[in-house]
Amino acid sequence: MSASDVNSVTLSHPTTQLTEQLSSEQPQADRTDRIALEPNALEPKSSNDQGYRLLWGLAAGLLIGGGVVWTVTRTNSASVPAEAAASAPPARAVEVVQLTNGEGVQVIELIGQVEARSSATLRSQTSGVVQQILVEPGDAINQGMTIAILDDSDQQLALSQAQANLAAERSNLAELDTGTRPEIIEQRRAAVESTQAREQEAIDNLQRTQDLVSEGALSERSLIEARTSVDATRAARLEEAAALAEAIAGPRTEEIAAQQAVVAASQAAVNQAQLALNRTRIQATANGIVDERIANVGDYLEAGDSLLSSINQNDLDVFLEIPEELTGQMVPGLTVNLTTRALPDWQGQATITGTIPTADAASRRQRVRLQLNNPPEGLLPGMAIQAQLEQTSDVPSFTVSRDALVQRAGEWVVFAVENEQAQILEVELIADMGETVAIASNQLQDSDAIVVRGGEGLQDGAVVRITNEQG
Repeated sequence: MSASDVNSVTLSHPTTQLTEQLSSEQPQADRTDRIALEPNALEPKSSNDQGYRLLWGLAAGLLIGGGVVWTVTRTNSASVPAEAAASAPPARAVEVVQLTNGEGVQVIELIGQVEARSSATLRSQTSGVVQQILVEPGDAINQGMTIAILDDSDQQLALSQAQANLAAERSNLAELDTGTRPEIIEQRRAAVESTQAREQEAIDNLQRTQDLVSEGALSERSLIEARTSVDATRAARLEEAAALAEAIAGPRTEEIAAQQAVVAASQAAVNQAQLALNRTRIQATANGIVDERIANVGDYLEAGDSLLSSINQNDLDVFLEIPEELTGQMVPGLTVNLTTRALPDWQGQATITGTIPTADAASRRQRVRLQLNNPPEGLLPGMAIQAQLEQTSDVPSFTVSRDALVQRAGEWVVFAVENEQAQILEVELIADMGETVAIASNQLQDSDAIVVRGGEGLQDGAVVRITNEQG
């Protein structure tokens, strides 16, 4: 029912006639004043007055109800177009960029430390008491430089004895080389003649003893002793005869060679003793800086005991720890950029020269070694070092501003704009390159318009308005 219908119904009600009648009998203002001035005006004075008042209340109620119905109906009919207009959301203003093909370069952050490639622990090579130590920790040493002196008394005595033995053996060799002297030959000939005379005397004594034993003057024991004497003198004669023949013949080649070997051994003993004496003056075996002094003056050192340690600051390596997911991917030849907090103005490069085939005991990570050529001044073994390795992905990808990435339900997505509508596309993050990222998706194409501003809360299929398209 329309508002006009309501009004017509209201006006055609029987109480309307009563209202008009009351209005014609007395002006409304006069009645109002009377009611206000007479407190008992509404109280019934008689049965006629009560009837009039009842009719008057019914008429007023119908008039008020009709007006309310008309107002509500009119209001509802006017609000329908406004709600229909509000249900259509306005276009979202967004900024886009065009997608471009590109390689995903991932920057891998690594940490490690500097270690000395050339470090040495200087040890005593002979025994002795430390008399002097000529360097202190922090001192620079050069190869061949004397750094400590040991007491050399024992080594001096050993050298003297070895030299004496060498002289004796050399004399014996000289005799063999020159042959036997004539006077020696005469001495040995005289010795042979003497033993011959004693042998003949023993033979004569044996003969007399045999005769006496036959006569019974001597016992058989005397005969045995006489025969033994003959045998002894005969052996002596043969020995002296051999010596005489040797003296006359001269030394043999084998004897000379054997004596030459004895002389060589004696010379080696002298050299060894001389070396032990020289080693009482301990010398540096390589260039470097003294790191730690282990022994002190007055300590007794055996051969092999440590004296001090040194490092070479100009010969350094870098060992980097690599994440477990990159194990096996770090191969020799890769270039790494290096920095260190200790030297904020220094940036260097080095190549991986080797991989350690075991995991570090502390970090449980594999380590790689880099050879650091021309290290800067102030870079010391044990310092921490940071490295960046750029790794190019072989997955075909697109590059776009990192502002285009939106994370929804744990996945990376971007919004592409086509025909003024946003289309949500799930992508794979290939590499984070700082201000830009490399992404991959089989739904993307080169030059696609990708939202970089205004994507917050954007939904798939939403109407958008591009405000600043960028290349």
